[in-house]
Amino acid sequence: MTKSRKLEPCSWAKGDLYLAYHKDEWGVECRDDKKLFEKLCLEGQQAGLSWITVLKKRTHYRKRFHKFNPVKVAAMSDADLEDCLLDTDLIRNRLKIYAIRSNAQAYLAMKKSGIKLADFVWGFVDNQVVMNRYSDMSQIPAQTEQSQAMSKALKKLGFKFIGPTICYAFMQSMGLVNDHLTNCPQHPDNAAGNK
Repeated sequence: MTKSRKLEPCSWAKGDLYLAYHKDEWGVECRDDKKLFEKLCLEGQQAGLSWITVLKKRTHYRKRFHKFNPVKVAAMSDADLEDCLLDTDLIRNRLKIYAIRSNAQAYLAMKKSGIKLADFVWGFVDNQVVMNRYSDMSQIPAQTEQSQAMSKALKKLGFKFIGPTICYAFMQSMGLVNDHLTNCPQHPDNAAGNK
């Protein structure tokens, strides 16, 4: 890195909420099952929308879905979910809302069979961060072979709203893939002095 190069956040990180998310969460390596489960559910809510829409509603999702406690979410009744569909602070899409419960049930089935979610998802990147060095957003793919494989495997286990593009966004956000741009202060090549 040359000292004359100006570092700036990835171009999508506009506005205080996005900037904070970009700096403190996006691309930070995570191997915590509970956080991974929550993010899988929330990424599914994003389908067809922008992440900022979900980010603004995330606190309320946590309230309505028991802080994404899989046991409590899996036990939610149809009446509970229908009530969520009346809540304007959530994305009121029936398939997406019901998918959260389905995902909790799939997660618990995985756990019962001895599969840890972190081990499962990190297996698609050979248990190490995929370090990309893109200089422009246009270079970043919407999905990869790994995200396609992850999507297929999660669907087979009963997860919903988990297509390959959603899986890639999940991989980026949870640090399985590092897609911070090369001129971003959060890219590991630049981040040594930012910790």
